[in-house]
Amino acid sequence: MENQNNVTEFVFMGLWGNKQMELLFFFWFLLCYLAVLMGNFIILFTITCSHLIEQPMYYFLCHLSLMDLCYTSTVVPRLIRDLGAARKNISYNNCMTQLFAAHLLAGVEIFILVAMAFDRYVAIVKPLHYTVLMNRQRCNMLIFTAWAVGFWHSIALLLMVLNLPFCGPNQIDHYICDVKPLLKLVCRDIRVVSILVIANSGMVVVVIFLVLVASYILILYNLRTRSSAGRRKALSTCSSHVMVVVLFFVPCIYTYVLPAGNENKDKEISVFYTVIAPMLNPLIYTLRNTEMKTAMQKVWSKMAHSECK
Repeated sequence: MENQNNVTEFVFMGLWGNKQMELLFFFWFLLCYLAVLMGNFIILFTITCSHLIEQPMYYFLCHLSLMDLCYTSTVVPRLIRDLGAARKNISYNNCMTQLFAAHLLAGVEIFILVAMAFDRYVAIVKPLHYTVLMNRQRCNMLIFTAWAVGFWHSIALLLMVLNLPFCGPNQIDHYICDVKPLLKLVCRDIRVVSILVIANSGMVVVVIFLVLVASYILILYNLRTRSSAGRRKALSTCSSHVMVVVLFFVPCIYTYVLPAGNENKDKEISVFYTVIAPMLNPLIYTLRNTEMKTAMQKVWSKMAHSECK
């Protein structure tokens, strides 16, 4: 049977049906988005205008902040607009664009977190080989790989969704165009497609999370031979990364491992990795990092006298 697509636009049902609640959260999400922009901009500016950009850990952190900015900007501005709008509609083409962009940027961010874990593993487990293994060429290769894998992941999902027939209704029980809420609107059996989505997104996220957990177990095991001062410094850096990983991965695992169903709390849980995590990441990496705080003071004091060159 030939696929038919009678839908030219979708309508978001949003997070809440209560108009007063939506107005309240309009201001809350607006403040969150401004915090994301300001926090990640400060990290980007501090790292690029200081010696920290030469260190692999901060080089990756710079790219992570950029991904947080871009990823949040594909989701939150439309969410804010929809919270204040009478009708939350999006065209079919814009919906597919948002789906592709969000999964591309999220995929890149996931593999940047893997690169950061690899950097910490080499720094702690193989410190004598660190400068050789984590040279700038290797760092650039890891970033390029993150983009390549993110693109493969998002294009595979996009092509899968483009081949699905949407005959109506067109109401998405979500605030973004994501693959699982879209599957509920498909007018054919979706069991095979649901399995492919879980394999493409859910199982990949689970495997990467387990790899990250294993890497930090190995790091903790190797720290037992270090001095107490060395352990404290390494644990401070690693604990920040672990907090970011948990904030991002745990909600993603819940969202993409479970099959599409009306009983799932996907749209509520997705707020954690679309808004909360990008907002908290700058705080986690600055408040718990003495080197970042020192660099920020130097950069901003220099800016008080002259422009960053």
